[in-house]
Amino acid sequence: MKVHKGDTVQIVVGKDAGKQGKVLRVYANDNKVLIEGLNLYKKHKKPKKQGEKGETINVSRPLPVSNVALFCSNCNKPVRAGYKMEGDPSTGSGQVKKIRICKKCQVTI
Repeated sequence: MKVHKGDTVQIVVGKDAGKQGKVLRVYANDNKVLIEGLNLYKKHKKPKKQGEKGETINVSRPLPVSNVALFCSNCNKPVRAGYKMEGDPSTGSGQVKKIRICKKCQVTI
């Protein structure tokens, strides 16, 4: 999965299409992400104590990763992510890093 916690993403499909937000949590087993303040649904909360009133609260739900795209701050557009290997594997030191890059402008995301 190319989306990680803390990334800025834009929703591509659904009722919140075009909105941007920060990824709060990634559910790798379900291929879903939870985005801060987006994909909100109403949840009815029962009163816990006598005399207390029930209420309706807004809850963010996870949505499929296929419905979001990484947002590149350099391009100011939703983009696909690619990978670039940084370092030289032939030196034998083993200091090779895999870095995510924007497919459009080749800048690290």
